[in-house]
Amino acid sequence: MQKITPHLWFDKEAKEAAEFYTSIFPDSKITHASTIHDTPSGDADIVSFEVMGYAFMAISAGPLFKFNPSISFHIKCKAMEEVDAIWEKLSNGGKVLMELGEYPFSKRYGWVQDKYGLSWQVIFAGDPPAGGELKQRITPALMFVGKMAGKAEEAANFYTSVFSARGGQGTSKANILMRYGEGEEPDKAGTIKYASLILEGQEFGIMDSAHPHDFAFNEAISLIVSCENQKEIDYFWDKLSAVPESEQCGWLTDKYGVSWQIVPTAMSEMMSKGTPEQMARVTEAFLKLKKFDIAELEKAYGGR
Repeated sequence: MQKITPHLWFDKEAKEAAEFYTSIFPDSKITHASTIHDTPSGDADIVSFEVMGYAFMAISAGPLFKFNPSISFHIKCKAMEEVDAIWEKLSNGGKVLMELGEYPFSKRYGWVQDKYGLSWQVIFAGDPPAGGELKQRITPALMFVGKMAGKAEEAANFYTSVFSARGGQGTSKANILMRYGEGEEPDKAGTIKYASLILEGQEFGIMDSAHPHDFAFNEAISLIVSCENQKEIDYFWDKLSAVPESEQCGWLTDKYGVSWQIVPTAMSEMMSKGTPEQMARVTEAFLKLKKFDIAELEKAYGGR
């Protein structure tokens, strides 16, 4: 099971977007869809889906947050023809951020916001080494801009320390691949042009950009950490939460502005296999919580 899952916040389009993404990528499917009622946003559709075998969750919960390029998703392609085919579908109705073409780091690459505003970096990665494979075709990439520009390396060390100290099954490490050099202003020499970050065995990208940008991290994209027990929930909550006023329904914001959801794995089963009455009780219970309390959720699920 994927320990960390990107969560996408839509106004009303979660189901439509999930159907779109799973239709254009291979090895993709919707795994579950449901609706929770009586939330602060009214009825909210929740969809779980996989893109190239990588799990996502999405919710339709009103026009509170908008996607921006501070978090994007790399798509690693084995052939340039695959780059072109995916690019054509994602760019239709979208906005090009970096034109599709040849760059020093790849023979075929482009960065686009799709018609829903979600950012994708489509790249020709080439064939893996002999006997190997591209195990993770989709990679979330975090770009540190504005007042956070220059803090990517600090953040990489922080995230790896948080997940390594937990003693999870997966590995956690950072591999700095490129740094900015002299003459690349406004980016400061030595800051991170691109680094590969491994958390719980999953790859993430991380980079700095000191260029002017009119966006920053927000709740439109959050990272769900699935926890097996209350001890895990307490651990990640204590390590990551840095903005008390953002704490609500398992959500928190870390010191860099990145949003996380610290969620018990048991809740997924409750919300996918429970009766409408059980789901309603669990929803009512979690809407009252900041940090999730598994005992309280189980109590609500059981009607006690």
